[in-house]
Amino acid sequence: MMMMMMMPNECHKWLTLFAAVALLANIGSTLAANPPDADQKGPVFLKEPTNRIDFSNSTGAEIECKASGNPMPEIIWVRSDGTAVGDVPGLRQISSDGKLVFPPFRAEDYRQEVHAQVYACLARNQFGSIISRDVHVRAVVSQFYITEAENEYVIKGNAAVVKCKIPSFVADFVQIEAWVDDQGVELWRDNSTGAYDGKYLVLPSGELHIREVGPEDGYKSYQCRTKHRLTGETRLSATKGRLVITEPIGSSPPKINALTYKPNTVEFHSSTAILCPAQGYPAPSFRWYKFIEGTTRKQAVVLNDRVKQVSGTLIIKDAVVEDSGKYLCVVNNSVGGESVETVLTVTAPLSAKIDPPTQTIDFGRPAVFTCQYTGNPIKTVSWMKDGKAIGHSDPVLRIESVKKEDKGMYQCFVRNDQESAEASAELKLGGRFDPPVIRQAFQEETMEPGPSVFLKCVAGGNPTPEISWELDGKKIANNDRYQVGQYVTVNGDVVSYLNITSVHANDGGLYKCIAKSKVGVAEHSAKLNVYGLPYIRQMEKKAIVAGETLMVTCPVAGYPIDSIVWERDNRPLPINRKQKVFPNGTLIIENVERNSDQATYTCVAKNQEGYSARGSLEVQVMVPPQVRPFSFGESAADVGDVASANCVVPKGDGPLEIRWFLNAVPIVDGQSGFSLGRWNDRTSLLNIDSLNAVHRGIYKCIASNAAGSSEYVAELQVNVPPRWILEPTDKAFAQGSDAKVECKADGFPKPQVTWKKAVGDTPGEYKDLKKSDNIRVEEGTLHIDNIQKTNEGYYLCEAINGIGSGLSAVIMVSVQAPPEFTEKLRNQTARRGEPAVLQCEAKGEKPIGILWNMNNMRLDPKNDNRYTIREEILSAGVMSSLSIKRTERSDSALFTCVATNAFGSDDASINMIVQEVPEMPYALKVLDKSGRSVQLSWAQPYDGNSPLIRYIIEFKRSRASWDEIDRVMVPGHTTEAQVQKLSPATTYNIRIVAENEIGSSQSSEAVTIITAEEAPSGKPQNIKVDPVNQTTLRVMWKPPPRSDWNGEILGYYVGYKLSNTNSSYIFETINFITEEGKEHSLELNNLRVYTQYSVVIQAFNKIGAGPLSDEEKQFTAEGTPSQPPSDTACTTLTSQTIRVSWVSPPLESANGVIKTYKVVYAPSDEWYDETKRHYKKTASSDTVLHGLKKYTNYTMQVLATTAGGDGVRSVPIHCQTEPDVPEAPTDVKALVMGNAAILVSWRPPAQPNGIITQYTVYSKAEGAETETKTQKVPHYQMSFEATELEKNKPYEFWVTASTTIGEGQQSKSIVAMPSDQVPAKIASFDDTFTATYKEDAKMPCQAVGAPQPEITWKIKGVDFSANDRMRLLPDGSLLIKSVNRQDAGDYTCHAENSIAKDSITHKLIVLAPPQSPQVTLSATTTDTLTVRLKPHEGDTAPLHGYTLHYKPEFGEWETAEVSVESQKYNIENLLCGSRYQVYATGFNNIGAGEASDILNTRTKGQKPKLPEKPRFIEVSSNSVSLHFKAWKDGGCPMSHFVVESKKRDQLEWNQISNNVKPDNNYVVLDLEPATWYNLRITAHNSAGFTVAEYDFATLTVTGGTIAPSRDLPELTAEDTIRIILSNLNLVVPVVAALLVIIIAIIVICILRSKGNHHKDDVVYNQTMGPGATLDKRRPDLRDELGYIAPPNRKLPPVPGSNYNTCDRIKRGRGSGLRSNHSTWDPRRNPNLYEELKAPPVPMHGIGNHYGHAHGTPECHYRHPGMEDEICPYATFHLLGFREEMDPTKAMNFQTFPHQNGHTPVPGHAGTMLPPGHPGHVHSRSGSQSMPRANRYQRKNSQGGQSSIYTPAPEYDDPANCAEEDQYRRYTRVNSQGGSLYSGPGPEYDDPANCAPEEDQYGSQYGGPYGQPYDHYGSRGSMGRRSIGSARNPGNGSPEPPPPPPRNHDMSNSSFNDSKESNEISEAECDRDHGPRGNYGAVKRSPQPKDQRTTEEMRKLIERNEAGPKQLQLQQANGAGFTAYDTMAV
Repeated sequence: MMMMMMMPNECHKWLTLFAAVALLANIGSTLAANPPDADQKGPVFLKEPTNRIDFSNSTGAEIECKASGNPMPEIIWVRSDGTAVGDVPGLRQISSDGKLVFPPFRAEDYRQEVHAQVYACLARNQFGSIISRDVHVRAVVSQFYITEAENEYVIKGNAAVVKCKIPSFVADFVQIEAWVDDQGVELWRDNSTGAYDGKYLVLPSGELHIREVGPEDGYKSYQCRTKHRLTGETRLSATKGRLVITEPIGSSPPKINALTYKPNTVEFHSSTAILCPAQGYPAPSFRWYKFIEGTTRKQAVVLNDRVKQVSGTLIIKDAVVEDSGKYLCVVNNSVGGESVETVLTVTAPLSAKIDPPTQTIDFGRPAVFTCQYTGNPIKTVSWMKDGKAIGHSDPVLRIESVKKEDKGMYQCFVRNDQESAEASAELKLGGRFDPPVIRQAFQEETMEPGPSVFLKCVAGGNPTPEISWELDGKKIANNDRYQVGQYVTVNGDVVSYLNITSVHANDGGLYKCIAKSKVGVAEHSAKLNVYGLPYIRQMEKKAIVAGETLMVTCPVAGYPIDSIVWERDNRPLPINRKQKVFPNGTLIIENVERNSDQATYTCVAKNQEGYSARGSLEVQVMVPPQVRPFSFGESAADVGDVASANCVVPKGDGPLEIRWFLNAVPIVDGQSGFSLGRWNDRTSLLNIDSLNAVHRGIYKCIASNAAGSSEYVAELQVNVPPRWILEPTDKAFAQGSDAKVECKADGFPKPQVTWKKAVGDTPGEYKDLKKSDNIRVEEGTLHIDNIQKTNEGYYLCEAINGIGSGLSAVIMVSVQAPPEFTEKLRNQTARRGEPAVLQCEAKGEKPIGILWNMNNMRLDPKNDNRYTIREEILSAGVMSSLSIKRTERSDSALFTCVATNAFGSDDASINMIVQEVPEMPYALKVLDKSGRSVQLSWAQPYDGNSPLIRYIIEFKRSRASWDEIDRVMVPGHTTEAQVQKLSPATTYNIRIVAENEIGSSQSSEAVTIITAEEAPSGKPQNIKVDPVNQTTLRVMWKPPPRSDWNGEILGYYVGYKLSNTNSSYIFETINFITEEGKEHSLELNNLRVYTQYSVVIQAFNKIGAGPLSDEEKQFTAEGTPSQPPSDTACTTLTSQTIRVSWVSPPLESANGVIKTYKVVYAPSDEWYDETKRHYKKTASSDTVLHGLKKYTNYTMQVLATTAGGDGVRSVPIHCQTEPDVPEAPTDVKALVMGNAAILVSWRPPAQPNGIITQYTVYSKAEGAETETKTQKVPHYQMSFEATELEKNKPYEFWVTASTTIGEGQQSKSIVAMPSDQVPAKIASFDDTFTATYKEDAKMPCQAVGAPQPEITWKIKGVDFSANDRMRLLPDGSLLIKSVNRQDAGDYTCHAENSIAKDSITHKLIVLAPPQSPQVTLSATTTDTLTVRLKPHEGDTAPLHGYTLHYKPEFGEWETAEVSVESQKYNIENLLCGSRYQVYATGFNNIGAGEASDILNTRTKGQKPKLPEKPRFIEVSSNSVSLHFKAWKDGGCPMSHFVVESKKRDQLEWNQISNNVKPDNNYVVLDLEPATWYNLRITAHNSAGFTVAEYDFATLTVTGGTIAPSRDLPELTAEDTIRIILSNLNLVVPVVAALLVIIIAIIVICILRSKGNHHKDDVVYNQTMGPGATLDKRRPDLRDELGYIAPPNRKLPPVPGSNYNTCDRIKRGRGSGLRSNHSTWDPRRNPNLYEELKAPPVPMHGIGNHYGHAHGTPECHYRHPGMEDEICPYATFHLLGFREEMDPTKAMNFQTFPHQNGHTPVPGHAGTMLPPGHPGHVHSRSGSQSMPRANRYQRKNSQGGQSSIYTPAPEYDDPANCAEEDQYRRYTRVNSQGGSLYSGPGPEYDDPANCAPEEDQYGSQYGGPYGQPYDHYGSRGSMGRRSIGSARNPGNGSPEPPPPPPRNHDMSNSSFNDSKESNEISEAECDRDHGPRGNYGAVKRSPQPKDQRTTEEMRKLIERNEAGPKQLQLQQANGAGFTAYDTMAV
C-alpha cells in the first residue's frame, strides 16, 4: 500500500520536473528567437562634429554632437589621447545636451591646451562606444595685423605676378578679395579668364596677374584688399605695390625664380592656379605637361573650358581628383629653354562606410567588415573597437572565429594630414554562448591497489561540450581495464566517468578531464596516488622546433614517491642555465638548440626505501627552413624581356620542399613560359624566357620541412602597352533611355580610359566631355542617362598608359525619338462662362498624329459644337489646339492628347479647372477659449475649383454693429484658427467668409462667445515702502488700472526679500478692499535691523496672479551698533591732553549709519560715579581730550552712535596725564619760636600735578637789600625752623613745591618777627583726613610756645581721654589705632600757654568697605534663580558693585559680579531641582564688604517619576525591551539610567549597563524563556535618582505566557490524601474521564496509522520546524493545523509599540485575577518545542516577516500543550526589524471572531473597518481565527442578527486583556439573553475588559461604535464557572475548554444592535493609537490551479518566493496557511 502511494508521488515529481525543464527550454528558445536586445542597439552618430572648428575669441563656438542608440548613449568629450574633457570656468564647458561650448573670452585668457586642441566626441552605451572624427579646435585671438603689397621686378614684355604679403599668424584666416589700383578701379578675384580686357587677372590664390608688361605699367600702383573669414573684417594693404620694369639689354634665356615653387593643394571643385614664374627676352613661350601616374612619361595638358593657360600660369577651375599629379612647365625662347616641376594635390572630402553596418554572428563563425571610403588623399586606414585601437590597417577586417568578447562597436577611420572620417558598425552575438565549465569533478585520492576506481566529471555549456580524459598528458582510450562513458542530463550537463578496474600501482598519475566545445575549453586535473613501487610509463620520442621551450613531466606512478630527478648522460640536471627541474618531475629547457639540447634524457623516480624506476625520453630538435630574400630588379620590365629569380634556403633540416607561387597560384614547370630548376637541394631557380602580361604579379617561394615552413615574396612588374579588352562600336539608343557604351583596355601600368566627343557633326576634332548630371565615365564605360537628341554624334574612346602610342576608337551614337510631350501634365484654369484654349505640342520624328480624350473618353467636336480642334506643323513636331467657347462646371475634367509616330507614342494631360467663387463656410464652432483668444473650427465649403486663398474671420463686441468689426485672415488650407487680442470676460459675435482668386463667399452664421477671465495683467500702482521701526516696514499701494484686472481682483501677494541676494521672495496674502480708490497697506514685521529689503506686489483673481510689480527697495530703521569700536587705544599727549583712537565696529554690526562716536571719560577713582563722567562726541576715528587734570589716571570707553541710538561701549582703557609743575602750597604759617627762630609750616598744594620731590622755603629780611635765602626741605616734611635770625626784625617767608618737571608757584608771603615772648600757636592746619577702615590714623597738632603750651584734644566736642585705641603722642599728635566707622567726625586740638591759646579742627573721614547688602529671592525656574539686591541703609561710602556667591548643596562656591545699577540678577545654568545657597557682598575701592545672610533656596524640578510598567517593559521569550521614554523626568532632563537584572531566585544583581542614554530604547538580551526575572532600574537626573524594581516572566519559546508563581502551602502526604478523599465526587469522574480519553486516543491513532503512511502528520515532535510538512490529503487535519514553526530568527521586539496579550484567567484559592504578560515570539529555535500537539502558526505578512502580536488580547483555551493561541480581534504587527524601526509604521493585521458555520450569511466576518468607514459596507467573509469544520460566522453588522460563538453555561474562559495601565476595567455585555464571549455576572470578580481611558469606539472607528461604555450593562450571565473550573482549589493546571456544540442553539446569542458586536474588540485591547491597517477581508481563490501543496509553499517561503497572492490562494481548501490567517487547535 505504501509503495502504491509512493509511486504516484514519485511519478508526480518526475512529471513536474519534466514540465519545468520543458518550460525552461521553451523560454530559452523564445529568448533565442527573440533575444532580449532585439530592439536595442549600440550608439550611432546623428550629428558628428566637423574636422575643423575655427572661431574668434569675440564670438566663441558651440560644437554639437548627437548620437542615437537604445538605450540612449551618453556623450563624453575627450582629447586626442582619450582622456576626458572637463569644464574650465569661463573658457570651456559641456552643456547638458552634450555640446562642447567655448564662450567668448578675453585675449589674455587664451590657453593653448583649451583653445588649440584636438577633441573628439565619444558616445557610449552598454553595447559599446564610438568616437567621432578628430575635431581640430582653433581659437583665434583678434590681433592687429597689416598686409603689404610687394613690388614686382619684371622684364618688359613678360607677365608679372604681384603678391600681397599677409602675416603668418593670420595667413590661415585672411584671404585676398580684390586689388585696387591708384585710380580706384577694383579688380575682383574671378575665375573666368576674359575679364578686365585680358590684361589683369586676379588668380584664385589671390595674386594679381598682369600680362605683357609695358613701360606704362611702371607708373601704376596696386593695393590688395583682404578679408578675415572669422571676423568678416576687410582692410586695404598698408603699402602699395608697383612694377619695377627693366629694359632688356640683350637677349636672355628664360630664368625661373625657384623660390616661388611650392606644392599646390586645392579642395575638390575649387579653382587653382599653378604658377610658372619665368622671365626672358624675347618673351618666352610656355607649355604644360602632366606626368602619367606611376611613370616617367608625360603628355601635354589639354586646354579647354575648365583648364586655361594665361601666359605661363595654368588655371584649373572645378578641380577634380583626377587633376592630381605632377606637372611640368617647359619655357622656351629663341635663346634657350628651362623647365620646372610642380605637384598638385586635389583633396576630396573623406567619407567612410562600413558594410554591413550591423551583423549578428554565431559563436565561432567568421565575421567580415569592409570599410568603403572615398576622398583624396588617403594616408592611413585604422580600426577601433569600442573606442580603442585594435592595430588593424587594412580596409577589410576579418574575425575568423567570433568570441564573446568580440561583440561591440567597430569603427573604421580614414585620415590624411588635413582631415579624418569614420564609420561605425555593430557586431552582435547570435544564439547563446556558454563556454564549457566544469561543474563537478573528482578530487585527488590516495588508495591501495586492488579495488576499482570511479572518476567522474560533470561539465556544462552551450553548445554541449565533449569530455575527454588524459593520464599524464596522454589520451585514455577504452580497453579491458579502462572504461570511459558519458551521458547528458535533462538540464544539458554532460556527465563523463572513467572506470579503472582493479587499480594497479602503475595506474597512478595525473588524471585530467577536458570539456571542449567550439565555444571554449575547460579542464580539471587531480592526482590518483596508488600505493606501490615507483613506475615510469613509457615516454614517446619528443620532436621540438629549435628556439622553442621544451616542457615535459615525468609520467610517474607508485606511491609514495620521495624524489623525481632528470639525468642526461648520467648527470643530474640542470647542467646549464636553460634547464629547470621541478620536484614534481617537470623538466623545462628554454630556447632549445640542436647542438646543445638534442639528446636522450632519463627520468629517475625513487621512494624512501630506495626502490627506483627509470624512463628515457629521446628529444629531437628540428630546425625550420629560412628563405633568403630575392628580387626581380627595381624597375619594371618590358614585354619580351627575360626574368629570373633564385630561391635559396641556407638554413633548415632536410628534406626540404621548395615551391613557387604567382598570385597565390602554384607555378608548374613548363607552363605559361615558366621553367623551374634545382641547382641543389637548397636552391630553386625560376626562369621566364619572354615576359608578357600574365607574368606580372606577386611571386612567392615557400620552403618547408618537418619543423615548419618559410616564405619570401617579391613583385615582378611588366610594362604592357594598352590593348582592347572590349572595343566600343556604333550604338543606337531610344530617346530617354539610359545609354551605356563600354570601352575597356588592359595594360601595365593600368591604362587611363577617357572619352571625348567630336566637335560638330563630323569626326576629326574632339573635346572633353562636359561633366554633367547625366553624362559620366565609370571605369572606362560611358554612361548617358536619359539620352536625348542633343547627345547624338561621334565619340572617341582613348586608352593611354605611357607604354606605346595608346589605343583609340571612334563610334557613332544615334538617338531614335518617339513622339514626346515636354510637359506631361499641367493644370489650366478658366473662369466659369469664359472661353478657353488647350494646347499640346509633341516633338519627335514626323509624321505625328494627335487625338484628344476627355476623362479617358474620345472627344469628337462633331458631337458638341462648343469644342474645336486645330493642328499646326512645327519644325520639331506638331502643335494641336482644343478651343472651348463657354466653360461650364462640367468642363472641370482631365483632357488627354495622344501623339503617335513610327517609333512609338506618348500622351500628355491637361487638368482643366473651371473656377468660381467659393460657397460660404458652415458648422462654425468654438473649440476652446481663454481670456484673450478663442479657438474656432469650421467645415470647408466647396472652393469653386480655385484654392481658397484665405478665410476672413470677422468679429465684434456684442453691442457693436457689423460695420465696426475686426478681421483675422487665415490661410485657406486650414479649418481651425485662433482669434487673439480679445479682452477677457467680454461677449463677442464671430462669423467667417471664404475667399479664392475669383472672389469672396457669403458670410457664415454668427456665433456668440464670452471670453474667460484671466490673471490680472497690470501691476499694482503707487507702491510706497516706509520704515516703521527697526524691524518693521509698511507697504502701501493701489490696485492696477481697472482695464488690467481681467476679472475681479481677490487680493494681493506681497513678496519681500533681502535686497542684493538670490533668495526667493517670501509672500504674504492681503485681501482686496472693495472701497473705490482706497489704499492697501501691510506691515512687514520681524525684519532685520537697518537692512535693505526688496518688495514686490502682484494682484490675483480666481484665475491666478498678475505680473510682479517693479522692485521697491527700502531700509528698515536704524538700530544701535551691536559691537563696540575695536582696537581702542589712548596716548598721553601732555599733562592735560590725551588722544583716544579706535577702529569702527564691523559694518554688519553697525545696524545703521554711524553718525558720531562718543568718548566717555573720567578720572579712574571717580569712574564708578556716573555723574562724574564726561562725554565727547566726534565723527572721526580719534579725538583729543582737553582740560584734563594733570598727572591723573583716566578711564575711557568709546561707543558708536547711529540714528537708532548709542551702541555697545568698548572695554575701558586707561591712560595717565603727564606730570607738571605743582601749584603753590595751599597755606603757610610763620610761628615765633624764640628770639632767633621762626617755625614755618605749610599745607601741600591742592594740585601737586605729580610726585612732589621737595619743598623750597624762601626767607628774606624785610626792608633790607639782603639776598633771599632758600632752604630745600624733603617732600615729607611740612615745616621748617628758620634759625639765626635777628631779634625783632621782621622776616618774610614763602614756600614752593617741586616735582620732577620743575618748581611750582610760590605760596603767599607771610611776615614774622623773632621775639622773646612766644605765645602758644599751632603750626598744623585745619585739615580733612581720610582713614581706611581697620588702619591707623594720626592727626597732627604741632605747637610752639614758651612756656611749652599744654595740648588737649576734643573728639566730636567731647574731651579726649586716652584709651586702648587712642593716645596722645609726644609731639601732640593724636594716634587712633584700627579705625572704625564710629571714629569719623571732628577732632579739635587746643594749645595753650600763659601768653596765648590756639586751636585747630581736623575732620576724619573713615573709608570702610560696604556693609552687608539685602538679598531676596525674586523668581525660580528649573535652571535659574533671580535675586534682588539692595545696599545696606547705613552705608555712606560709595558702593561700586556686588559680588554674588552661590553654590549647590554638594558643590563648590561660584561667584558672579553684579553692577551697582542692577537691582535684579539672574543666576543661570544651574542644576535642575537642586538646593542652592546664595549670599552677596558689596565692594568699593576699599574692598569687599560684609556678607549678607545666606539665602537657602532650590531650583524647580524633581527626581524621575516611575513609569507605568506596561509602557516601560516589553517582554519576549529571550529578551526584554525597555522603553526609557516612558519615564517622566520630573521637570529635570534625564542624564542616564543604570540597568541591573537577576533571576527571581538569585540574590546577586548583575549590572547590565551603567550609562544608558534616556532617548533610546534598550534591549536586555540572552534571557532564558519562561523564567521569572527581577529588574532594577536607577534613573538619574540632576535632582537625584529614583530606583524602581520590576519582576517579569519571559515568554515561552512559542510566545506564550507562563503561569504566575504561586506560594502554595507545603502539603504533607496526609493532607494530600485527605484532600483527595474529601473530593472523591470530583476525583472519580475525572480519573474515569481521563482513562476514556486515553483509550479513545489510542484507538484513533491505530485506525489512522492504517490509512496514513506519514508519521509526521500525527506526531509533531521536536523536529517540527522549517522542514516540517503539512499533507493536504488529510481532511481531518485541514482545519486543525494552523502553522509551521517559523525559522530561527533572532529578532528583538520593536520598542515603542505597546504589546499586550489576552491573559489566561486562572483562579487559585481565594486569589483574584492573575494575568501574565505574553507576546508571541517567533524567534526561538523550533527544536525546543516538546510534545506539542499542534505546531505554532506563522503569521505570514509581506516579505516573509514574522509577526508579533501587538497589543492584543490573547484567549487561552485550556488545551494541554497549547500555551499560546491567537485571539479573536487580535491585532498583529509584522515586524522583524531592530529597535531603530518606527513601531507606528509596522503593518497591522487582525484576526477575526470565531464564527458559526450554521448561519452562512456573508458579513463582516470580524472585519474591522478603517476609521470613519460606514458600517454597512459589504465585505467578503474574511480570515477566521481558529478555522474549524464548523466555522463561526456572524451577520453583517448593519443592524442584523449576528450569530456569535457563545460558550455553554459551564464553559469558563472569558477573554481577558492585559491592559497597559495595570488597571482592570469591567464591562457588562449588553446582549439580549446571550453574551458575546459572555462576561460574568455581577458576582464575577474580574471580567476581562481593558479598554483605555479614551472612548476608543468613538475616536477610532466612528459611526457604529460611537456609543459610550456605560451602555453595556449586565443582562444575565451565561459564563458562570462550574465547581471544577478555576474555583477548584486543587486545580493547578489549565484545562481544555469543551468544543463548541455543533448543534448549538443560536436563539439566545444574537444582538439587536450592530454596535455591540465588537464589544471585546481590538479597540478594547489595543492601546496603540497609531495608524491602523486596512482590515479588509482576504479574497479566496476558487481556482484549484492556483493552489500549491503545503510542501511547495514551504519551499517557496524558504526561498522567499511565495508572494502575497500565492499565500492567499493557498487557503482555498484549508490545506495550508494564508496571509492574515491564524489557526489553532
